[in-house]
Amino acid sequence: MAGLRRADRPGRSERPTLAVVGATGAVGTVMLQILSQRADVWGEIRLVASPRSAGRKLAVRGEETEVVALTEEAFDGVDVAMFDVPDEVAERWAPLAAAKGAVVVDNSGTFRMDPDVPLVVPEVNPHAVRMRPRGIIANPGCTTLSMIVALGALHAEFGLRELVVSSYQAVSGAGRAGVATLRQQLSLVAGTELGTSPGDVRRAVGDSTGPFPEPVALNVVPWAGSPREDGWSSEEMKVRDESRKILSLPTLPVAVTCVRVPVITTHSLTVHARFEGEVTVDKAREILATAPGVVLFDNPAAGEFPTPADVVGTDPTWVGRVRRALDDPTALELFVCGDNLRKGSALNTAQIAELVAAELS
Repeated sequence: MAGLRRADRPGRSERPTLAVVGATGAVGTVMLQILSQRADVWGEIRLVASPRSAGRKLAVRGEETEVVALTEEAFDGVDVAMFDVPDEVAERWAPLAAAKGAVVVDNSGTFRMDPDVPLVVPEVNPHAVRMRPRGIIANPGCTTLSMIVALGALHAEFGLRELVVSSYQAVSGAGRAGVATLRQQLSLVAGTELGTSPGDVRRAVGDSTGPFPEPVALNVVPWAGSPREDGWSSEEMKVRDESRKILSLPTLPVAVTCVRVPVITTHSLTVHARFEGEVTVDKAREILATAPGVVLFDNPAAGEFPTPADVVGTDPTWVGRVRRALDDPTALELFVCGDNLRKGSALNTAQIAELVAAELS
C-alpha cells in the first residue's frame, strides 16, 4: 500500500496534511466549499494550482489560504493529495506525489481503469481504498457517480445481471467552457422565433458551439465525449467500464447512450436494471429509502420525482419513477439525478480522502 508513510515522519501533527491540486478550477471551487462543510479531519490544507494562479488567496474552513504553485516541493509533508486537474496533469504529477509519500485521490480519467488503482465509491466499495499498490486511488466519472450509489444498493440485494442506461448530462460536465457556451447560446436565441424549420437554432447560434458538436440551447445532443470503435463515445464506454469495476462485475452487459441537455449542473439518467431473480417495487423502494447517499423521491401522482432543478446543490443521488419493467419481472426502471460537481466529482473525492485519513490516524 504505497503512500502510507505518515508514521515514519517524525514531528507530524496528529491530523494529516491535505493538498488540493487544482484548487482554482470548477471542481476545486466546489471542493473547498465541501471541505468547509464536512467534519474537520485535516490539519494543514494546502491549495495547489498552476503557477499562474500562485499567490491567489481562497477561503477554506473560514480562513484565507494562499495558493502555491504545482511543483515537487508542493507535496513535501503531504499525507493525502486530491487531484482535480486535466488528465495530462494528473498523469505527470500524481505518481510524483505518491512517490513523495502522499496517498493520491485522483479525479481525472487517467488511472480509473489501471488494474493497480482502485476505483472507489465509499457507499459501494469502501474496502477497496486499502488496495493501492501505486499509492493512487481513482474517483469515477460524474455520469457513473450520478447513478452508481443507488445501483450499488440494489445490486447488493438483488444481484445485477444487465444494465441499459441513457444519460441526460449537464453542460458543466464539460467544464467552465460548457457553462459559458450554454449561457452565450441562450443569449443568442433569446427573442428569436425558433422551432419552425430545420437549422433554426444553429443559424441563431452560428459558430458558438464551444465544446459541443451541435447547439445545446433549446436542443438535446446525443453525444458526449470522443469517438470510439463501432460508433460508441468515450463517455459511454467510461460508464460501462467504471460500473463493471466498481461493482466487481467484469463481464456485466452494459449499453449506454449519453445525451447532452441544456442544464447547467446535475446529470440525470434513465436506468433499466435486470437482476438475477424476480424483484418487487416495494422491496426496491425499501432498499433505496434506507441506502446511504440516496434520497427516494417517488410519487408521480403528486408530481414528485427528481429533476435537476430540485437536486442541484445537494449531495445524495435522488431516485424516482421506480417501477418494474412491463415485460420482465426481473427488471426495474428508475430515473436518477445527481449533482455532477458535488457527489459526481468533489464530494466523492473528499469522502475517499476521509477514508484514507481515518486509516492514517
